[in-house]
Amino acid sequence: MVSLSPAKSLWDLRDVPAWEIAKRTWKAILEDNLFSRAAELGFYFLFALFPTLFCASAILGLAARSAAKIYDHLLAYMALMIPNSALEMVVHTFNQTTASASSGKITFGLVTAIWSASVGISAVQETLNAVYKITDRRSYVKARIQAIGLTMLLIVTVSLSLAALFGGDFLVSWVHLRLHGRFMSDPTAIFLRICGWALAACLLGLSLSLTYCWAPDLRKRRWHWITPGAALGIVGWLLASLAFRVYLNFFNTYSVTYGSLGAVIILLMWFYITGLMLLVGGEFNSELEAAAMEVKLDREMAQKEGAPDRIVPAA
Repeated sequence: MVSLSPAKSLWDLRDVPAWEIAKRTWKAILEDNLFSRAAELGFYFLFALFPTLFCASAILGLAARSAAKIYDHLLAYMALMIPNSALEMVVHTFNQTTASASSGKITFGLVTAIWSASVGISAVQETLNAVYKITDRRSYVKARIQAIGLTMLLIVTVSLSLAALFGGDFLVSWVHLRLHGRFMSDPTAIFLRICGWALAACLLGLSLSLTYCWAPDLRKRRWHWITPGAALGIVGWLLASLAFRVYLNFFNTYSVTYGSLGAVIILLMWFYITGLMLLVGGEFNSELEAAAMEVKLDREMAQKEGAPDRIVPAA
C-alpha cells in the first residue's frame, strides 16, 4: 500500500505517537532481519573500499604534490569517524598503491570502484525491497544499471560533502588572514566551520534520501529532500561511530584476540554499523508511511460509517 500511494510529507505524523513509530520500527527491524542484512552490506562496503582507494591513489599520484594537502585533510576527516587502528591499515594500503600510480590505473580503478560499489547498492536494493514489503519486478540488467547510476549519484553527493568541509576550512584560513582582530575573526571562523559541517551533513542526508527513493522498486515514487529516516540514519551513524571509537579507546582487545587481523575486524565492524544505520533509516521511513496510511484509512472508514443516510425527497 505504501509503495502505491507514498505520503506527501514524511514529517507529518498524522497524530501517530512517536513511541508507536519507534515500537513498530523495532518490531520491523527484527522481522526483516536487518542485523544480518547489515553484515552483508558491511562485507560489500569493505569489498568496494580497496578498488576505490586504488582509483583515488592513482589520481593522487598523477596530481603529485598538489594533492598532499587534500590528502591530509581527507585523512583528518576520516580519523573523526574511522577507528585509529583501522585507519592505519587503510592509510598503509593507500600509500602502497600510490607508489605505482599511472594513467591506466585511473580508468581501471574507476571502473572497478564503481562496479564494486554498485554490488553493495544492489544488496541495498534487495534489502529495501524487503523493508517496503514489495517484490522487485526489474530485470537483472535494469536493476544493475539503476544501481550503477545511483552509485555515481552517491559519489557526487559524497564528494560535494567533502568539498563543503574543504571549503569551510579554506574560508576559515582566509578569514584568519584577512581579519586580524580576534573579536571578529574567531566568531566568523566558528560560524563558517559550522556552516561547512551543516552543509556536509545535509548532503549526506541527501545521499540517504536518494538511496531510499531510487534503490527499492517502488511502484510510485515521491521525492523528499530530507526524510526523517535519513536524519535518523545520519545522527545514529555519527553517535554509533563515536561510541565505537570510545569503546575501542578503553576496551580494544581486537589486536590481542585476532592479531594482525584486528584492524580488518574493526574496519568491518564500522562498515557493519554504517550499513545498519542505513537500513534502520529506511525501515523508519517505511513504518512512518505505513502508520500514516493506516490512520488515513481509519479516518476514511469512520467518516463513511458515520455519514447520515441519504433522504429521498418526496414527490
